[in-house]
Amino acid sequence: MHRSLLLLALSAALACSCKAHNLDAAGAKPADSAASPIQRETRAVEPVFAITEVASFAEPWALAFLPDGRLLVTEKRGALKLVQPGGTIGDISGVPKVVYGGQGGFGDVALHPDFARNGLVYLSYVEGENGHSGAAVARAKLTLDERGGGALTGLQVIWRQDPKESGSGHFGHRLLFGSDGKLWISSGERQEFTPAQDLSVNLGKIIRLNDDGSVPADNPWADRGGVTAQLWTLGHRNPLGLAWDAKGQLWEIEMGPQGGDELNLIRRGKNYGWPVVSNGDNYDNTPIPRHDTQPQYEKPKLSWNPVIAPADLIIYTGDVFPDWKGNALIAGLKSQALVRVAIDANDNAREVARYDMGHRIREVAQGPNGDVWLLEDGDGGRLLRLGQAQSPR
Repeated sequence: MHRSLLLLALSAALACSCKAHNLDAAGAKPADSAASPIQRETRAVEPVFAITEVASFAEPWALAFLPDGRLLVTEKRGALKLVQPGGTIGDISGVPKVVYGGQGGFGDVALHPDFARNGLVYLSYVEGENGHSGAAVARAKLTLDERGGGALTGLQVIWRQDPKESGSGHFGHRLLFGSDGKLWISSGERQEFTPAQDLSVNLGKIIRLNDDGSVPADNPWADRGGVTAQLWTLGHRNPLGLAWDAKGQLWEIEMGPQGGDELNLIRRGKNYGWPVVSNGDNYDNTPIPRHDTQPQYEKPKLSWNPVIAPADLIIYTGDVFPDWKGNALIAGLKSQALVRVAIDANDNAREVARYDMGHRIREVAQGPNGDVWLLEDGDGGRLLRLGQAQSPR
């Protein structure tokens, strides 16, 4: 790490007092005209789809579809639910103990690519130790019962944020498998700023692992060993969504500070600049240099000012909404919207629609038949299925 880079990052961190702002959604100020592509305020429109309420939960955070069409839903306080297509909810036992508070708690859920054979489920959550906390990822075997529930057995932790930090923000901990069976994890910088630029820790990074938690030999820094070997990219703030496009490219969405939410195309070994550059500013209104001023860092393909507070991301591939194919769909918290972004053949991105959902949206997923599913944030958050609107007769 160059000394000048560390000094720049440290000055940006010291200038900001926003660690005390343990928020999912930030305020915003007018965008800097010199910044890279920025989506300014977009007027939300009424939904153009039929909405079916399926069930409701206590602070739901993530969902995953089982091969038979049933769903697993995580609740932030530390529960895993099994949801039947009709909305009946059962309990899954054997969930790890979680540290709940702020942005912390039970997080993501993902199925092993060979789940039909091995029954393995992957979970992310927050664990604590001596007043400090960090995200962890574990895997366990899921066995369902005839009563509409099931159990996890053989729970094994395969990854941890290192080091653990005080506070309860910016865990990230989204999970995604690739077509090659590798596990990708988004790791937030825990509102500590400079760890995002420090290759000796795994905070503020995108992580790539084998399915058992070991390190692939072709990771960018695999030869360095330790947590450095886990890293794929650096310079991230609070990455909360990962998705593959049709070309096999990885996209990531992350929350900026006061402005500057980002949609990034993830490239092996690249540095995305936080906290040295951003298209937003610190919460105390001190400016941060824009991406365009320091081209050695990867620029976002799209950024937002005012923010949308993105919470999750998919690239749509279904047939229910043919006009959406290849578009990024983003769950918006502060924006209380489903945000749709078109991505062209040259990987340029622009927002094309923002559907007003009237609630903070925590999760977006594509169902087996191409419907889009959403989870609302907070107590009483609903599971919603978005389907084709009926044409008027």
